[in-house]
Amino acid sequence: MNNILSIIKDITLTYQQKVVSLARAAEKTLDVLKISDEVKKLKKEGVICDLNEGHAPYRPRYIVVDFEKFMRQGSRFLRLEPPKDIWEATNNLLILYKHIPSITTFPVYIGNIDYLLEPFIKDEDESYRAIKLFLNHIDRTITDSFCHANIGPKRTKAGELIIKASSELQNAVPNITLKYSSETDEEYAIKAILTSLDTAKPSFANHEMFLRDLGENYAIASCYNGLPIGGGSFTLVRLNLAALAKKAKDENDFIEYVLPYAVKNMAEYMDERIRFLVEESNFFETSFLVKEGLINQDRFTAMFGMFGLAECVNHFIKSDNAFDRFGHGEYANELGLRIIQKLDEEVKKHKNKYCKFSNENFLLHAQVGIDTDKNISPGCRIPIGEEPELPMHLLQSAPFHKYFPSGIGDVFSFDITAKENPEFILDIIKGSFYKGLRYISFYANDSDVVRITGYLVKRSDMEKLEKGEAVYNDAVVLGLGSVKNQRVLERKVREI
Repeated sequence: MNNILSIIKDITLTYQQKVVSLARAAEKTLDVLKISDEVKKLKKEGVICDLNEGHAPYRPRYIVVDFEKFMRQGSRFLRLEPPKDIWEATNNLLILYKHIPSITTFPVYIGNIDYLLEPFIKDEDESYRAIKLFLNHIDRTITDSFCHANIGPKRTKAGELIIKASSELQNAVPNITLKYSSETDEEYAIKAILTSLDTAKPSFANHEMFLRDLGENYAIASCYNGLPIGGGSFTLVRLNLAALAKKAKDENDFIEYVLPYAVKNMAEYMDERIRFLVEESNFFETSFLVKEGLINQDRFTAMFGMFGLAECVNHFIKSDNAFDRFGHGEYANELGLRIIQKLDEEVKKHKNKYCKFSNENFLLHAQVGIDTDKNISPGCRIPIGEEPELPMHLLQSAPFHKYFPSGIGDVFSFDITAKENPEFILDIIKGSFYKGLRYISFYANDSDVVRITGYLVKRSDMEKLEKGEAVYNDAVVLGLGSVKNQRVLERKVREI
């Protein structure tokens, strides 16, 4: 009751944020999941973390709507006909967005928006005005930084207008990814790079790598999550490798016994979350998204998350010498790969009958961290403050990326002089993708919009929140926590 009252009285929360917080508080009062004592113990120890999904899952964590189908057929439930011009196209999309649930209550994927809007680009000036209003509407109403749009891989006029508007508007929402491949026009990529240096988006996804892993109909959602279009992810639970390492006698005990034990228990916990969602919540029986074929239960998978690999490895290395530690030392990096290879092997042993899209397997995900993580690095990243030089950093990171089809990425801060040579960054993207990097993000160190881990917030909004002022983007509180606990604004600034 005290928690509920504190939410009601919180002067830093908007009305909408209070409503969402109160709903989460209500859900926490339930106890409907059948969880073993072993899982409860691992959760209490911080080894298993469900990322505040709640005690009674009543919607999938991430929903990836088939927007192309929606544009073709409209919606009987929403009484929308297929659009005929740019205004109807943007209006229809904005209406549908309000009806797509997720763990954040907002849509985590809003479509390959350049391809969706391209057929309606007739008059360029009118289209640019419509796109700016469209993007501003998203930023002011989908007030959550985990809202994600895709563009590319092919150059479109709509994509160019979206990139131009993103730079002009300086909005944190939506996050944007450019699916980059050999068919992406270089001039188009350069425009995207300059916008990214200016406003921390778009990020670049290795399109050909995602195609191999997920097939043609995939999307980048939420932070950098690769998921099937027309489906999504039932759940995302994460394993704290840093905390788990402390339960092992040595690295061999960790790899052979402790890690498999933790994977088995976390997989069973994920099974129970999925079982309740599918069998008891009635989501898939009642959602109009299912009835109209915009999502299909068989297109869903589940994400087995992990974080804290660097701290896990360094626990066993037992060295304060930077050249011995994860990101630098040859043995440390090899140990990190051994751990991830074993994790991949153990996760693939487990089967869940509802994850039909992914052959009844869970997909590995390098989770980006949350605001309360302290001294624990996201996914497989090198700790902030210990980053090597850029070429070495990219070569160290790339071998891990093939194990994470549902998402892994690295973030780099560049000196503002990089804006004078975007071709240099394009070479970095090409080279790192050739070496197997899956996803890369960057921004200039003078940008107001900054990438926290996999999501964006504005420095100016964090400053307001720290002064006790309310801000409409509810991810700003997460960003501020990450600034304090993970030192994300202290990333090594790369110079060209």
